Amino acid sequence: MDLGIDKLFKCDIFDQSFIDRSYLRKHIMMHTGEKPFKCMVCDKSFNRNAHLKIHIRIHTGAKPYQCLVCNQSFGHKSSLDNHINIHTGEKSFKCEICNQSFNDKSNLSRHIGTHYKDKSYQCEICNQSFSQDRYLKVHMRIHTGEKPFKCEICNQSFNDKSNLNRHIKIHV
Repeated sequence: MDLGIDKLFKCDIFDQSFIDRSYLRKHIMMHTGEKPFKCMVCDKSFNRNAHLKIHIRIHTGAKPYQCLVCNQSFGHKSSLDNHINIHTGEKSFKCEICNQSFNDKSNLSRHIGTHYKDKSYQCEICNQSFSQDRYLKVHMRIHTGEKPFKCEICNQSFNDKSNLNRHIKIHV
């Protein structure tokens, strides 16, 4: 889309132009590694003040993004966006290896690792193998009948948190 504005300030490294000198300066910091915005608590540095402000939430515990469905709060908008998928059931992150879908990117990344890692954790009852000890522990609930995830509305219990989250939708 051409707004009729000539981009006068050009980056010598990338083929990018900017309409304002300050935008070019911020862009150049990416190339130089300059990080003039420093956290007063832990000394971590950032190339943008906005990134420092987001980082400071780690120290203050501020969670300005709140779910309108369950009132849970988050420090990042992207975390809230991922959380909302629990309520909508949307699973827009798909594994290209086995086509299984996930409601957030971190779950997909963890899953993809299971395709490549050594599956050295084996169930002694059914011999199914897992790439991580925690997956074996979750699997063992099938055999033990343990259901540690309880619905606070109707007290029904589940062996997996994702099953509880799916169930909670019937109450909404």
